[in-house]
Amino acid sequence: MGKTLAEKILSLKSGLDAVAGRIVVAQVDLVFLQDGTGPLSIRQFEKEFKKVFDPQRVALFIDHASPSPRKELSGDHIFLRHFARKQDCRLYDVGEGVCHQLVAEELAGPGNVILGADSHTSTAGGLGAFACGMGSTDIAVALALGETWLRVPQSFKVELEGRLGKGVYTKDLALHLIGKIGADGATYKALEFGGDMASDMDISSRLTLANMCVETGAKAGLFPSDEVTREFLRSQGRENCFIPVSPDADAVYEHMIKVNVSKLEPTVSLPHAVDTASPIEEVKGMRVDQVCIGTCTNGRLPDLEVAATILKGRKCHPHTRLLITPASRRIFQEALGLGLLQIFMEAGAVILPPGCASCVGVHQGILGDGEVCLSTANRNFQGRMGNPSSFIYLGSPASAAAAAVKGEIADPREFL
Repeated sequence: MGKTLAEKILSLKSGLDAVAGRIVVAQVDLVFLQDGTGPLSIRQFEKEFKKVFDPQRVALFIDHASPSPRKELSGDHIFLRHFARKQDCRLYDVGEGVCHQLVAEELAGPGNVILGADSHTSTAGGLGAFACGMGSTDIAVALALGETWLRVPQSFKVELEGRLGKGVYTKDLALHLIGKIGADGATYKALEFGGDMASDMDISSRLTLANMCVETGAKAGLFPSDEVTREFLRSQGRENCFIPVSPDADAVYEHMIKVNVSKLEPTVSLPHAVDTASPIEEVKGMRVDQVCIGTCTNGRLPDLEVAATILKGRKCHPHTRLLITPASRRIFQEALGLGLLQIFMEAGAVILPPGCASCVGVHQGILGDGEVCLSTANRNFQGRMGNPSSFIYLGSPASAAAAAVKGEIADPREFL
């Protein structure tokens, strides 16, 4: 019987015949932590263990409250820095960027098993890695042993056919798919992407889809590794990390989902759940007080380029704030070199340092009572951006830029 991507990778890393439903102990290629949940994982680790399994395969990121807005969080940052020095493991400090983007740029490779103390660890599946978030105790054990136990997930095959139309982007597809599956419709499943469109997607788009798989309850989201993957790794100076990983032709899937992306329209998710996906036409005209473009979902260079196309020569609506947050220092520098940041500044945007910024509601854009935000982030539950009395819509960078100009939710196709 053929194997899915999840079964193949977990077979490779466990040395067993990893079939859906079987419990395996798999070797781990990378364990990473961030400043939101990392301190708890480290305290769990230090109760039982002394040394991490391999300092070069452990990474710490200070990104969720970066720079620190409160002394208590500054204390957590000191704690993480001290642990990194003591254990001689990798540390990505303030301003380097979001953990998931940096993992994709510098650390993840096809066929890897990657564990993170963050639910959107699934992002690395865009490179053909089995990547998932875990709780503090599991992360602590993995830090010490370099392995973890897993029940091999059943897989859903998502076949993507056709071509996205003008003004429609991967984020619209992601929101549509989550609306179709439901917020818990793929709990502990692996979503595996295939079809002509999946093969043609650039890595930025693959990372966006893999990132949002967890919003269906999925354990992981996976793309095969191919020449697109190899070229991305080459561009990052890591071609030696490339191995081809693909499912078998006779792999068995629990469920098949086919999406003709040619029929999709710009899509938004309504407050206060990601699976409330709606065509943008149905909510046009909703007042928007703040627009956020960035995060681990849509803070990459192609996202910023799309937003700049709409914002060039235009001004933000006087009643709408626009926050731009590149996902990493590398992306910030590339956007600077291409003149994108100049376009944003001239439009009236505020440029924030690489990191999570307002997404988690700690700082840099907390909403006021009754305010409405259109964000390119991945979550919009009540209170997500720091105020349970505010409202968050999710959309693509194009939809976000259009809203910034009009001061209300608008169809980006009007600007393209």
